Order: sequence, then structure tokens, then C-alpha cells
Amino acid sequence: MLVWMLRQVIAKKEIWTGAELARLLKERANYNLSAASISALLTSQPRQMKSDTLDALCTTLECTPNDLWVYVPPQNVKGA
Repeated sequence: MLVWMLRQVIAKKEIWTGAELARLLKERANYNLSAASISALLTSQPRQMKSDTLDALCTTLECTPNDLWVYVPPQNVKGA
């Protein structure tokens, strides 16, 4: 299963608000996201993502998609 790590990544970069993330996306990647879209990215794991959005996040945060998602193998449940 993929685990969305955006909150952890931005915390390491000392970005504390969605507004600050929006400003940095505009400044560093010339990319605009609505407040609602940023809120959704910060509060839940995305089901899908445009490649442009992923590229803008990686550019802005100086990271890779591997930093934003971590693969956690499913647990083997015995007796289930």
C-alpha cells in the first residue's frame, strides 16, 4: 500500500500552512492550486494526481515522488 507523506515532507522543510505551500508552488514552480486542492492534499491520501501537480510539488519541495509516497507491504494475516 502507498502511504502519502506530504505532511511529513513539508514539516521537514518547515512549511506549516497550506497558504505557505501555495505561495511556494507559485514562486518555485509557477503552479497554482486552489485552497481546496491544497487542503485535500494535506488532509487525505490522493486517489489520483495530475502529473503536473506531482511535478510542481517535487520542484517546490526539492524532492522525488519516492519522498511523497512510501510503499508499505501488506501484512500477512494468518488465520484470516
